[in-house]
Amino acid sequence: MAIDTEAIKEHIRGILVALGDDPDREGLRETPERVAKMYEEVFAGMNYTNHEIAQMFDKTFEDKMSFEADSKDMVIVRDIDVFSYCEHHMALMYDMKVTVAYIPKGKVLGLSKIARIADMVAKRLQLQERIGSDIAEVMQEILGSEDVAVVIEGTHSCMSARGIKKTQAATKTYTLRGAFKEDQFLQMRLG
Repeated sequence: MAIDTEAIKEHIRGILVALGDDPDREGLRETPERVAKMYEEVFAGMNYTNHEIAQMFDKTFEDKMSFEADSKDMVIVRDIDVFSYCEHHMALMYDMKVTVAYIPKGKVLGLSKIARIADMVAKRLQLQERIGSDIAEVMQEILGSEDVAVVIEGTHSCMSARGIKKTQAATKTYTLRGAFKEDQFLQMRLG
């Protein structure tokens, strides 16, 4: 499903009127078009299912290293910057850092692809909890491994800029799959 930029322009114009402003004044004349263009970019992930994202970024390499069945060896990519928009208020979730870890099962994923997966999944109307779950699902599909963990810490403008206005509040979520669910040693290595 493609993002309907014409409908967005029309609705943004209506919102400007509903706010009591004149959408034809100098500073707002091009705002509906700018917002539509921005939405097309920041919500690009809405055009794809998790399966389609997995297909887009499925760039694995055969792993010649011998990982034993009970190995604790893992790949961790930390501090992937993403942002998203909360589906409840359409408010920005920002200063988000994503950590993705997995235990290789015969193949490894190109490191930049992990960051691209996190970025694309976040470009949807989302919940922070679902971002972690979606990243884990995509990683599991690509890697053929259940052993995936995703840790996300972020700030939500629906808490910092409105309502309760707690500017220092941060939310941390853990998505643990496979061996990461039960193994405290693996969990400690996530940080």
